[in-house]
Amino acid sequence: MKRATTTLMVLAFCLGMTACAGNREARIRQSAATRNLGESYMMQGKHTAALAEFVKAEKLNPQDPFLQYDMGLVYMAKEKLDLAEKHFKKALALKPDYPAAKNSLGVVHLIRKEWDAAIAVFKETLEDDLYSTPQIPLSNLGYAYYQKKEFVKAEKYYKEALKKDPEYINAWRGLGLTYMALGKTRKAVKAFEKAVHYAPDAAELYLELADAYKALGDSEKAQKAYHRVMALDPDGEHGAAAEKAAKDLR
Repeated sequence: MKRATTTLMVLAFCLGMTACAGNREARIRQSAATRNLGESYMMQGKHTAALAEFVKAEKLNPQDPFLQYDMGLVYMAKEKLDLAEKHFKKALALKPDYPAAKNSLGVVHLIRKEWDAAIAVFKETLEDDLYSTPQIPLSNLGYAYYQKKEFVKAEKYYKEALKKDPEYINAWRGLGLTYMALGKTRKAVKAFEKAVHYAPDAAELYLELADAYKALGDSEKAQKAYHRVMALDPDGEHGAAAEKAAKDLR
């Protein structure tokens, strides 16, 4: 009788453990599905709707590093940087080899203009040889050094970014701005021309190219580029700036 009771207790314990494991797996699956819905909203720019789904998902599985990363992204989009930082750090605590989360943490520092802190994070991000898009932290390093007015270092990192991805627009733009700061106007023009080649509908890039043509003394190309800006952004600030600059050239 005693042996039978013991056997029943062990069986009940095992069944209970199996049920708990099953419930946990179900919660993880439900959390992942809810996270996926939130990501869909986030891709559409519906950040509040995305956050609502992420909060539901977190209640089901707070140990999901990808969910914590998503929450960081949506809080950053909503300009709540303290919460964004909190969730990026959670993602990294759960998954230390998560370079996208680390890079995004660096971006939080960039937005706050904490240049040295950002540089430290981006350099740490680049230590992961398996990171598939190193051009992003490399270009971010270029931006941080540009803001520190360390233009030679900025040039170095923008060039390294372009070695990884020759079509990376942010790096071409950053390189153009860096060359302008260094007084290398011809090189700036070439960099901006590359940028508008890969982003032909970007009014801001055409405005920077037009300004570079103007600095170079090529009024004809500057006028043409300014008019391109006006066509791309007829009612916006870039279009207004281009219209004024074009009149000043006459």
